[in-house]
Amino acid sequence: MHCAVAAVSSPIFTPSPRKMSPVFCKAATAPPPPLSSASSFFLKQIAQPLDNGGGEEEGAAATKAPQVLKRKRPGRIDIPVISLKMEEAKTKSDSDRSSEVVFEGEGYSVYSKRGKRGGDLEDRYAAVVEIHGDSKQAFFGVFDGHGGAGAAEFASNRLEKNIMKEVVKRGDEMEEAVKEGYLATDSEFLKKDIRGGTCCVTALVHKGDLVVSNTGDCRAVMSRGGVAEALTVDHRPSLVEERERIESLGGYVDCCHGVWRVHGSLAVSRAIGDRHLKEWVVAEPETKIFKIRPDCEFLILASDGLWDNVSNQEAVDIVRDLYVGVDKPETLTACKKLADLSLTRGSLDDISIMVVHLTQFI
Repeated sequence: MHCAVAAVSSPIFTPSPRKMSPVFCKAATAPPPPLSSASSFFLKQIAQPLDNGGGEEEGAAATKAPQVLKRKRPGRIDIPVISLKMEEAKTKSDSDRSSEVVFEGEGYSVYSKRGKRGGDLEDRYAAVVEIHGDSKQAFFGVFDGHGGAGAAEFASNRLEKNIMKEVVKRGDEMEEAVKEGYLATDSEFLKKDIRGGTCCVTALVHKGDLVVSNTGDCRAVMSRGGVAEALTVDHRPSLVEERERIESLGGYVDCCHGVWRVHGSLAVSRAIGDRHLKEWVVAEPETKIFKIRPDCEFLILASDGLWDNVSNQEAVDIVRDLYVGVDKPETLTACKKLADLSLTRGSLDDISIMVVHLTQFI
């Protein structure tokens, strides 16, 4: 301990940064020089036990060798695990919103699932019930975006408004009203600085009629007494009529890795948007009108992410098992089952499915 005292109290001695030599240790054993009053007081203070309460023990402590104070280990910090779990759940929820959409409305259910190709979910949907306060009027749509979600987002917000504007103007000319609504939406979108395009399928319930339209390869299938009935035709370059139309306008269609494409680029021949191919990829829909009868059970609107892997009748059978003869139709569960079936069969595309209860519009 005399070595330690000499090192602390002597202002003249400066220890070498190198390891101490034997000469230094021997010299340090010599009696230390007299301590100043301040140094004596300092040593007396550090020599006191931590629990010293004063009295006679204080004087005895001063004569003992000074104790070396050990640095106390900081107390254990308890991390609030519950807060971490809450933050993790919040992050997971935010992620889920960009990869999955689940919604059940009045008379319809929607389920969308991001494809295994990755990226953001580019599909959107629209559902407007009780149009003009009429419970027997409604609009439903599924929008399959490509090259980004911009076109699908835009069309899902604007198409119903543009169609209903034309319906008010044209009255019972429903087919023409829907056509003009589609073309107006396409024209509005092309004025925006947004890339990409979108296929879509829509169903307008109006005065007891079901008005079904599509542009691209989204499809509408109705269950009529348990029998699947396709109400639309997929607009793809492989169709003879579509290929001839494109070629008559100076365009071309070729097959790339087994898929027919417009100018070797787009795998659909009609869509809203796609400015760079607009001369050949038109937004004009095909429309069919049906009277809703008691055997018209439900309608399935879905993107090609479903139809490329699941047949029309398979889809109807799965939905019907959870729709007919049950106390409460479980169409949302049916939508999820259909998406899972397509995924197990190798779908890489985004999948969007909407089931509409037609029986409530009779």
